[in-house]
Amino acid sequence: MSEDRLAAVEARLRLLEDERDIARTMASYGPLVDGGDAEGVAALWAPDGVYDIDEIFLAGREQIREMVRSPAHQGWIRQGCAHVVGPPHITLDGDEAVAVCHSLMVVHESGRYVVRRATANHWRLRRTQAGWEVVTRTNRILDGREESPTLLVTGVRGEPAGA
Repeated sequence: MSEDRLAAVEARLRLLEDERDIARTMASYGPLVDGGDAEGVAALWAPDGVYDIDEIFLAGREQIREMVRSPAHQGWIRQGCAHVVGPPHITLDGDEAVAVCHSLMVVHESGRYVVRRATANHWRLRRTQAGWEVVTRTNRILDGREESPTLLVTGVRGEPAGA
């Protein structure tokens, strides 16, 4: 195999591995948050990472840890909940990535499961020596507001949130 061809195969392999690692990072959120693993959830984010949700804005790992430990979140766990992150669309640019997906929060109420929230999710991630970490995750509820579908489209285009 020529050096050029080998380099092309290695580049393709790296792209596939990066996409897999990013998807795993994103898919880890639901099981960790539903399991109440505050340290594990916080470790998905960069130390100065942001989690921007409709009703709350969390800056840094400590605020993310506290969200998981909060009485409200612990109540969701005790009641029964599932944070389901859909398959991502990932755009890579070297050591930076933009990913977009849908997520559902399903809760147990009165002996049945109900979708509490359906959201558009826009993720910005960065490669570090330890692996991929979340720089910013922006969630907007899909309730007809204009910014939610816009968040999805900009993510598919690989653009930053708010572009």
